[in-house]
Amino acid sequence: MNTINRVLDTSSGSDGSPDEMPPEEAVAVDDENQLVGLLDATIMMVDDESTTIDVIQTFLEDAGFRNFVSTSEPVGALDMIRERRPDVLLLDLMMPEVNGFDILRQMMADEVLRYIPTIILTSSTDAETKLQALELGATDFLGKPVDPSELALRVRNTLAAKAYRDRLAYYDTLTGLPNRRMFMDRLAGALRSSDCSDSYGAVLNISLDRFKEIGDTIGITAGDALLKSVAERLVKSMRASDYIGRLGDSAQRNSLYRIGGDEFTLLLCGIKDADGAAKAGRRVLKLLAEPFHTDSGEFFVTASIGIAITPDDGDNIDTLLTHVNVATNLAKQEGGNNYQFYSKAINTRSLERLNLENQLRRVLERGELELYYQPKLNVQTGQLIGAEALLRWNHPQLGLVPPVKFIPLAEETGLIVPIGEWVLQEACRQTKAWQDAGLGRLRIAVNVASQQLRHGDILPVLEQALVQSGLAAEYLTVELTESCVMEGARAVVDLLHRMKALGLKLSIDDFGTGYSSLSYLKRFPLDELKIDRSFVMEAHTNANDGAIVAAIVVMAKTLGLHVVAEGVETAEQLELLSATACDEFQGYLFSKPVPADQFFALASKAAKTPAQAG
Repeated sequence: MNTINRVLDTSSGSDGSPDEMPPEEAVAVDDENQLVGLLDATIMMVDDESTTIDVIQTFLEDAGFRNFVSTSEPVGALDMIRERRPDVLLLDLMMPEVNGFDILRQMMADEVLRYIPTIILTSSTDAETKLQALELGATDFLGKPVDPSELALRVRNTLAAKAYRDRLAYYDTLTGLPNRRMFMDRLAGALRSSDCSDSYGAVLNISLDRFKEIGDTIGITAGDALLKSVAERLVKSMRASDYIGRLGDSAQRNSLYRIGGDEFTLLLCGIKDADGAAKAGRRVLKLLAEPFHTDSGEFFVTASIGIAITPDDGDNIDTLLTHVNVATNLAKQEGGNNYQFYSKAINTRSLERLNLENQLRRVLERGELELYYQPKLNVQTGQLIGAEALLRWNHPQLGLVPPVKFIPLAEETGLIVPIGEWVLQEACRQTKAWQDAGLGRLRIAVNVASQQLRHGDILPVLEQALVQSGLAAEYLTVELTESCVMEGARAVVDLLHRMKALGLKLSIDDFGTGYSSLSYLKRFPLDELKIDRSFVMEAHTNANDGAIVAAIVVMAKTLGLHVVAEGVETAEQLELLSATACDEFQGYLFSKPVPADQFFALASKAAKTPAQAG
């Protein structure tokens, strides 16, 4: 049995043989503890002379090695190699029936055995024999009789090289944690082993929230340093009972893995019930709640954690990992910084969501998108002065799909970029058509998502929409959320100035629900501020909300910003806004969002009676 893999010795393959698993630790000879690991390695000897085997074993025992497997029957040697998977093989060449060359050829043809280091021990030391053995995959070559000290040194160096190779293959170079390849091997072993057979096991997928955006902001080097800090905190702070592995501590099982850029996986075995996994999830969230301090500043990192329990949620790798990903996606949909268990119900929702995503990818070519328009009116005069364009999806089977259901999906998948381009083009085209039809200096407001700023080349899109429609830039207002302008603030400042240079207006949407910071209101070239409907709804009955609305208006006016109130539904709300000198309003008091033809009718009617707001 491979004793470097000693922590895994309860696992067995489908054929009853030890698992095809990576070493528990990669070891190097410059560390005394790691040297002990080398001395525990399994050394296999194949030689038709049993006396030679005894002598070689004595030499190696004197050097400190203590785990040996041997056979003097070369006919069955290959099966024995396949079963025991030694860390190093000492192979004689000149043997009856099956010689060492035959064994080397068969090992080279086996995807697993070909990587077992093989040292040739033979009395035939001519150059041709040596070259042939090396060409067949032998690692080293020693002539008989061997020198004991040289033999021990060759074996130790071969094992050290193997350990280094295994470290490259099975460990993440940035964090030092086991990687995805090792996780897949360990999970396969855990599902087959006795560790989880009489109890529950769990896979926790830990996906860091918005880490890519953080990395894009602070740069690759700083992002890597932050990621390493996250890994170190997880490793050092989790309870030993969770089997979090620490490099160099072979007494513990490596069960925390880095499986992707910003994803970690925790493998738990032997838990009594699902609550054990929930406790681990809560502990991870608590650990991450404290800020991370790096050379680039202070950062807060949260995670979305998906949990799948075995055997309930799957007894094979594919099923278990599919289900844990479903749970992780739900955690992200819930806003991140939480954990979610897999269930059949969320799997059903996930399949529905996947189906919706597949159909969403073809909405443009199928012409299923439509813009609705919510009128914007002057608070003091009631004159209709513009509209906000709102996206709708006319699904052929589902009918009108609510925006809250498909827009977040479009943002997550990146489809918001081409869809957003269509929205800009259609909104500008329709507004110009209304102006030409007699509605005068009508303005249009269009929401732009953060992905359009980060991943889409927004300036050419804006220019093209204006040029193709013939709409003057002064009649277009681009609405941005607070979080949108705060992500990568330095780059956004430059981009907003370039957008302003086109002649359009810039607005902050849903003000009051995010950063609500005076600093960015001063830094960014904004024209307009929209008060979120959550403050407007009770502004006339709740003194605090009324005071907030009044304060926002005063602040905006001081900074020279136009103010728009969202969600106005009653005359009392409008009266309060009038008293605060708010400029515009939109909401059900005048009209809900309507299709283009209905908006034209409303606008035509309002043009005849501009003083009527309700």
